[in-house]
Parts: sequence; C-alpha cells; structure tokens
Amino acid sequence: MDREAVANLVAQLPGERLAFLPAKASTGRIAETLVALANTRGGTLILGAGGRGRAQGVARPEEIVARVLDAAQQAEPSLARSISLPVPVDVGGHTLVVVEVPPGLAHAYRLRGRFLGRQGARNVPLSADELRRLLLTRGEVSFESLTVQGATPEDLDADAVRAYAARVERFVGLPPEEVLRWRGCLTSRNEVTFAGLLLFGRHPQQFLPSAQVLIARYPGTEMGDTFLRQVVDGPLPRQIVQAEAFLVDNMRRGAIMRGLVREETLEYPREAVREAIVNAVAHRDYSIRGVEIQVFMFSDRIEVRSPGRLPGHITLENILHERFSRNEIIVQVLSDMGFVERLGYGIDRMVRLMEDAGLPPPRFEETDNGFKLTLYGHGERMMSTGQEGRSRWAHLHVNPRQEQALEYIAEHGRITNREFRRLVPGVSPETLRRDLADLVERGLLLKVGDKRGTYYIFK
Repeated sequence: MDREAVANLVAQLPGERLAFLPAKASTGRIAETLVALANTRGGTLILGAGGRGRAQGVARPEEIVARVLDAAQQAEPSLARSISLPVPVDVGGHTLVVVEVPPGLAHAYRLRGRFLGRQGARNVPLSADELRRLLLTRGEVSFESLTVQGATPEDLDADAVRAYAARVERFVGLPPEEVLRWRGCLTSRNEVTFAGLLLFGRHPQQFLPSAQVLIARYPGTEMGDTFLRQVVDGPLPRQIVQAEAFLVDNMRRGAIMRGLVREETLEYPREAVREAIVNAVAHRDYSIRGVEIQVFMFSDRIEVRSPGRLPGHITLENILHERFSRNEIIVQVLSDMGFVERLGYGIDRMVRLMEDAGLPPPRFEETDNGFKLTLYGHGERMMSTGQEGRSRWAHLHVNPRQEQALEYIAEHGRITNREFRRLVPGVSPETLRRDLADLVERGLLLKVGDKRGTYYIFK
C-alpha cells in the first residue's frame, strides 16, 4: 500500500472503519482494535511507526509488525490468518504500519472474554442486543432455530405440511410432526421454531408481526402521496406468490425494439422479479423487529429492501461468487417447494435474466441496517401493444369502461366522477356512476368522501 492509497483510505473510510494508534501502542491495545474492527464491518488500522530508530525511543516498523501479528493471535478465534500482512508505508519521511481487516468475517471475535465493536472512533464492549445480532449475522446462532414462546404445534397448518411432504420423496407417508422435526420446524420436545412458524404457521404474524411484505406502487420515479399499497402476510410461501402477483399485475405490457425486430414483453422478466422476492423472503434477518420487507415499484425501477445486512462472510464485492445462508431451514424448504431453483444461485440467475432481457444488471446496496436490491425495467422504451388493459383486468370480468377506470386508478392512484366522464366521453353520467358503484359493491374499489369531494381508490 503506497502513500496515495493511505491518503485515499483516510478520506473515504468512516471513523468506525479507520483506527489510528501510536507506534508504542501495546499488544493488548492493538488486539482490542483488531477485534473491534472485525466485529463491525472491517476496516484499516494505521500505526504511527517512526523512522528515526530506537535511539529516539521510537519503535522500528518491524517491531510493530511483530506486535500486530502477536495481537492477532490473542483474538478468539485467532485473526492471524484473516487480517492482511502488516505493511510499512513511508509517508512524508514518516513510516506508518498499515493493517487491513476485511469485512464479512465468518466469526464473532472476543478478547479475554469480551466482545468489542466500534462506536465512531472508539472501541466499546458490545451490548447484549448488539452481541446477539452479531452472533445471528455471523451464523453462530440461528434465529430460525430458536423456539417461539407461546406457540404450540396446533399453530401450524398440518394440511400445508402434508402438501409439502408429498413433494419430497423421503417424507411421503410420514406424519406431519415427524416431517417438521426432520426439517427443524419442531424440536424433539415438540416446541415450534421460528422456521416452522414462518413456513407453516396458520397466523405467523400473531407471534412475529413484522414478518410480512409491504408493497407500494408509485406512478412516477419518486415516492409521493398517490400510490397503490398492499400488505402481504401469512406463511412465507403465500407471501412470495402474492407479492409476485401484485408486481406482475402492475407491470406495463408492451413491446420493445431489438434491432429491427419488435418483441412483445413485460416491463421486467417475471422470473427475475420472483427471484428478487424469494431472495428477500428467504434471507432477511427475522430477528429484526418492527420493520418488514418493503417493495417499492416506480415507473422506472423496483426496489426491494430487506431487514438485515449481508450475512456471514458475504460482501457486495463477493455476492455473485460466494454462498452463505442466514436461514438454512427456510431456504431448504422453499427449495423443496420449487421456489428456489438451485440452492444459493438466485442472485446469479437474476443477473442473467436481466441481461437476457436487455436490461441493466441489478444494483446491490447495503444500508445502515439492511440490504437493498434494485431492478431497472424497460420504462418509457416500451410501446403499447393495445393489450395492456385487457390482459391486466380480464380476469375481473369488467366492462371496457370499467377497465379504463381501473387503468386510470393504477396510473394516478384515484379517480373522480368528473375524471371518469372526461375519460369516457359520450356516456351518460348515470351509467358511469353505476359502473363505479358496481366496482365498489364487488369489493374492487373503495368510495371516499361525499358529493363533489367523492373519489375512488383500490380497496
């Protein structure tokens, strides 16, 4: 690492990922900093070794390197093979020793029984909640395997378990309780685990309210006051199906030009959208309470936001090549059900599907406490085929005027009687009023307001 690289590190890394220690820092203090960085998000430790020799009372670079390696050995488990080899770097006639701690390490590290993390530029002991989160994230404790306080086997849907068992040859003919125990959904003492609750629970949100998917569709490229909204709950397989259906129902249907060839298509590859939903549902951190998976559909993109940062040793840099599952039981059962085509390869497939459709690759980002995946669609490049309204609303068995009203609400979030009359000229106001009243009676629309302030939205 040269002088310029050191300067770039100092400029780019936040305080919690960049630590400075004096040349004379003790082995114990170096060990504390290495452990704290390893338990946070990795980072860089810079030690200020001087270049004037021991006569000035300043440690030589090689002595500091030896002290760093000794400090790395003191961590439990050892960090000696995880950190980079300490490198002396000359900066303006002053020698620094630079040590890099990679992000996404596989373990939770401790020093003399203490688990440390970074808070700004300081090393601090982890709180009980922080330690629990770290152990869950690093895969040393599995939240899905913990038992659900107050839940009993009666809270699980035996018919759903039988339907699942019928798909897996080794489980055919076994009683539901035995299948659940085989898959880690029930303990040997018949205690329900979170995996069992989420996969087969009759009402999982009774025990884990935030285990759901919030979907919102906005007509433009940013959030606004006008939108369609749906909250999807129930067991995870149902959430996947319903979330996918909402997104597909709200996609543009049209055509794009590939060279001189016009191809009919959806706004996004359906399989890529499914992979995005499955990935979020299968890999989110269910130990994080109070926030659900959020899916936002805009006119140019779909954003899927999952609680929990990347698990284990997975980073944004290696996400396409490395495999690690936070929820092994959930992933295995969803795979048995056909939601996961190849275990651990959903991200790769999503990238390939988007490329095959002529779309930009998915964008992956880590947020302060979560993971965000963005799919970019064809957007305004799509040309209408004239089939969009019929294909979207045909299953509702509505008349053409009602289709136009529903399409208008899908684009604008609501419709008034005046807007409906403008949309369908030449039709009597009474006929249009009956059209909207029929959609309300059928539970498709909700009437809001009274008299001139009346408008209609999706129920």
